[in-house]
Amino acid sequence: MISKTIMNRRSVFPAQYNNQPITKEEISTILESANWAPTHKRTEPWRFKVFHGTSQIALGKFIAETYKQTTTNFSEFTYSKFMDNPVKAGCVIAICMQRDPKESLPEWEEIAATAMAVQNMWLTAHEMNIGAYWASPGVIKYMDKLIQMEQGEQCLGFFYMGKFDDELPEGTRKSTIEEKTTWI
Repeated sequence: MISKTIMNRRSVFPAQYNNQPITKEEISTILESANWAPTHKRTEPWRFKVFHGTSQIALGKFIAETYKQTTTNFSEFTYSKFMDNPVKAGCVIAICMQRDPKESLPEWEEIAATAMAVQNMWLTAHEMNIGAYWASPGVIKYMDKLIQMEQGEQCLGFFYMGKFDDELPEGTRKSTIEEKTTWI
């Protein structure tokens, strides 16, 4: 049942990944799920740039060096994490959103549609026993320096994926749905 998958999905971070590869077929299955997200006026704004294999090394170097060049509060720990995490992952996908050139709907709707596409990816990955994590470091605003971006396209973050061995913790929420719901 889908509700069980939703409740059991967790963020799984690069430090938790084992070294088992993720195949292109597995990545394609996950991306196909993304393509079926709801989209107002069928703008289908989601775009994905897949870093798989040696391109993950280049991504790590780019993130780390861009962080080093643009931060005012440099941390060697953060620099190393930015360098290493893409290589620890089985795959990293840059989550991008292509704004409708006609601006026929509010930008937030296209961002929301892209987020729904990522949720589809996350649930599919979870069902395939692939852990995932959406990171949105400040360096994403510089992604056009590494990869081709179309006019109106922006990077919203990185979707790290990797296979893992550990059991995932039980989920919790700060409050119940009843506390967040008003019946009218």
